[in-house]
Amino acid sequence: QLTLVESGGGLVQPGGSLRLTCEASGRVFNTGTMRWFRQRPGKQRELVASISRGGQTNYGEFVKGRFTITRHNGLNAIYLEMNKLEPEDTAVYTCNAAYKANWGTDPEDAWGQGTQVTVSS
Repeated sequence: QLTLVESGGGLVQPGGSLRLTCEASGRVFNTGTMRWFRQRPGKQRELVASISRGGQTNYGEFVKGRFTITRHNGLNAIYLEMNKLEPEDTAVYTCNAAYKANWGTDPEDAWGQGTQVTVSS
C-alpha cells in the first residue's frame, strides 16, 4: 500500500508563494502518474497539475503559468511550486498517485490527507 503525506500549506498574502511537498512511502512495485488536486470551499475537487514518471506535466487551465509541478523519483516525492497566489487559490490541496502494489496487479489510487492553503491579506 502506498501512503502519501502532504506538507507546506499555510497562510500567505495575495501575490505570495508557497511550495507544497507530497512524499510517498510504502513497498509497492512502482508509482506512476502523480497529481495535485484541490477543493475550494463550496466547489468540486479539480485537477491542479499532474506529472508522469517520465516527467511529462499537465496543468489545470486556471494555473496560467503560475504553478510548477516537479518530481523526484528517487525520493518518491512530488512538489508544487505556487507563485502569484490569489485568494481564489484558497483550498485544500491533496496529493494523488497511481501505483501497482505488485507486478501484474491492477493499478490502484492513493490519496493524501490534504494540506490547507489560505491566500488572504
